[in-house]
Amino acid sequence: MPYAAITYDIKGGHEDEVVEVFNGFQRPKSSFVPGGDGEAAGRILATAVFIRDSTLVRFIEYEGDLEAVARFMAGQPGVREVEKKLAPYLNNPRDTSTEEGFLRTFRASLLRSVAQFAVPRG
Repeated sequence: MPYAAITYDIKGGHEDEVVEVFNGFQRPKSSFVPGGDGEAAGRILATAVFIRDSTLVRFIEYEGDLEAVARFMAGQPGVREVEKKLAPYLNNPRDTSTEEGFLRTFRASLLRSVAQFAVPRG
């Protein structure tokens, strides 16, 4: 399964506050990611968030179309709430209040994948 990673530039010294933002994160009710036609465009299999000093990274394991995954995430109440709560701790503001702004920010903060390895799942 492919992975994506997006970064956040956090103000130093606020790691504990940022960790608190993710406590009680509201996951989507379903991992199903619809496409523009309503048919399945993918699934979000797992997410993980890591922080050190001023760098926060969200990893996403997914199937299907990453653009559809990002669009799906843009509309999720839990994701929107986290983005709102993180705003005071960001060095650089992120325009994630609209779907277009979220997608633009997602693309700009997406790390380039260098290698991905996994054991076969069956």
